[in-house]
Amino acid sequence: MAIRVLIVDDQSLFREGLRTLLSAQKDFEVTGEASNGEEALRFIASHRPHVVLMDLRMPVLDGVQATRRIRELYPDVRVIILTTFDDDDLVFDGLRAGAIGYLLKDVSSENLFEAVRAAYRGEYFLQPSITAKVVAEFARSPKSPGTKVSDLAEPLSPREIEVLFLVAEGKSNREIAEQLVITEGTVKNHLSSILSKLGAKDRLQAVIRAREVGILR
Repeated sequence: MAIRVLIVDDQSLFREGLRTLLSAQKDFEVTGEASNGEEALRFIASHRPHVVLMDLRMPVLDGVQATRRIRELYPDVRVIILTTFDDDDLVFDGLRAGAIGYLLKDVSSENLFEAVRAAYRGEYFLQPSITAKVVAEFARSPKSPGTKVSDLAEPLSPREIEVLFLVAEGKSNREIAEQLVITEGTVKNHLSSILSKLGAKDRLQAVIRAREVGILR
């Protein structure tokens, strides 16, 4: 079954370009477009897309307000923020509103496709620079007592810990591969192992979990 996608942005040219890009993927179906949050809500009520690509700055009803309403009314619909703005306040407002992803408009097509597929699976997907902001904010909050490293069923290897630290810095798989002089495929294998050992669904959850058990501080 194709992943049904709704594009919400007040720039018609950007919507058209995004539609063309997404429609070229066999597992995507762009079911509609909206120029503001209010139009998006009306569309979702009758068409129920799986994933919404949501701009932030729009007239009538902005992206944060629209995301909050979508999550309240249609909790099965996943929202990815796709914007030019990476201000801390906007990032956290978008994520608190219920967005499952946050991408900047300069994102590569490969990462955009990966984000849509991850959102469909119910997994968080943040651009590396956004991940770094979230981790920094999380690090400022007090750490609650809980599981310790020694309680993990299988410890992380030294190389996995290296990869995890670079993920926490917001680096992409390619950047990690270049820094550690390994292939991107090897990075992905390490990440799969890290997620399994930490019981995490995605990179962000892995970093948060690693801090909780004391691997990251």
